[in-house]
Amino acid sequence: MNIVPTFTLLAPRRAILGLPVFDLPWDGALSFVNELASLPDGQTQIAFLNANNANIMMADPGYRAVLDTQVVLPDGFGIDLASGVLHGRAFTANLNGTDFVPALLTYMDSPKRVGLMGGRRNVLTAAAEQLRKHAPWHDFIEISDGFFSPADTDDVLDRIEDADLDILLIGMGTPLQEKWMAHNIRAEHARLVIGVGALFDFISGTVPRAPNWVRHFRCEWLYRLSLEPDRLWRRYLVGIPVFLMHIAMFRLGLRKVSEPEPVAQVVPARRQAAVNEGRRPLNMPRQKLRRSSAH
Repeated sequence: MNIVPTFTLLAPRRAILGLPVFDLPWDGALSFVNELASLPDGQTQIAFLNANNANIMMADPGYRAVLDTQVVLPDGFGIDLASGVLHGRAFTANLNGTDFVPALLTYMDSPKRVGLMGGRRNVLTAAAEQLRKHAPWHDFIEISDGFFSPADTDDVLDRIEDADLDILLIGMGTPLQEKWMAHNIRAEHARLVIGVGALFDFISGTVPRAPNWVRHFRCEWLYRLSLEPDRLWRRYLVGIPVFLMHIAMFRLGLRKVSEPEPVAQVVPARRQAAVNEGRRPLNMPRQKLRRSSAH
C-alpha cells in the first residue's frame, strides 16, 4: 500500500483536470522529496503529470485513482498552459522527471541504495553506469529490465526486497509504471518510489536530449517527434488537440471538480549547491541541476 506521509500536504497544490498537482520551486522540491526519502517509516510514490499522461488519465479511471494516491509533480509546457487557463498562473517550476531525478540524486548528499527497474537490459546497464559516475556516493542496483512477464512479478519483488533499497526508480512507461508500483510495491521495499518514464533511455544516451536552445523555448516535444515520428505522431498531433479540449471543458465548467485546499509552502533548508564542479552532468546543462529557471 502506498503511504503518503502527513507532512507531504504541507505544500501548495492545484487541480489540473481534477488531479491535485504539487506546486513547488525547484530548490524547494528537491528539499521536499529528500525529506520524504529520509523518513524512518512509510512510503511515498511520486509521479509526473504531462499533457500525454493527462490525456491517459482522462480516459482511464484506474490510472486517475492511482495518481490520487501519489505525489504528482508538474512536467512540461502543457501542464503550465492548463494551469494558466484554469488558475491564471503557471506552476512555479517545471519539475520534469528527466531533469528532476538526476538533480535529486545529486542533491542527496547522504548515501542511498537506489534500485533501477525498467527499459531494456542493455539500456538499464548503461544508465546505471552513467548514474554511478554522476553520483558515486550512492549505490545503484539493477533490479530488472521492464520486459518481465506477470509470472515473474514475485521474483522481481523478491529481488527488490533483498536489495534493501532506500529509493526505487521505475521506468516502464505510463500508465504501467504508476499502476505497477501502486499495486505491488510495499513500504518495506523502499521509502521513495518514482516513476521515471524514459529517463534510462536519456541517461544512457540511447535517446538524445534536445539541444539546450530547443528546451529553452520548451519545444522538446517537436525534437522528439522529429526523431521518432512513427511512434510519437499520435501522442502529439492527436494528443495535443485532445488535451486542449479537456482544458476548455474544465474552463467552461462542463467538467467540475472540487479544488484541493491550498496549504502552507514548504520552506527548504539551506543546503550545499546541488552540483559541485567535479560532478558530471547527465546530458543536461550543469545549471539545471541547481534550479529550473528556463526549462
